[in-house]
Amino acid sequence: QVQLVESGGGSVQAGGSLRLSCVASGRTFSSYAMAWFRHAPGKEREFVAAINWSGTRTYYADSMKGRFTISRDNAKNTVYLQMISLKPEDTAVYYCAAGRLPSTTSVYDYWGQGTQVTVSS
Repeated sequence: QVQLVESGGGSVQAGGSLRLSCVASGRTFSSYAMAWFRHAPGKEREFVAAINWSGTRTYYADSMKGRFTISRDNAKNTVYLQMISLKPEDTAVYYCAAGRLPSTTSVYDYWGQGTQVTVSS
């Protein structure tokens, strides 16, 4: 069992930056691929980024490339999402997820409770 707790969300003006963190419980964090998804009101949940267990491979949704960076620190059981040049359309609840393999679909085994990101124009 893996428990995930996100933090770092908040309100920011367009063009601003935020760094989300997701801390995982358990001793097997380094064996899991990790990902970030987001869910905006009235929209379906959307893939943001994923990273393999070692951090050597990353994957991004096209609209996030160049603005978002996913990384992980296995010694701290933490995955990060650095977001820059934020836009109002990035407003959503952001979730981290853990699974056996990185994927752009919602096939992950464990999910956090989410952290709200609000970007004002």
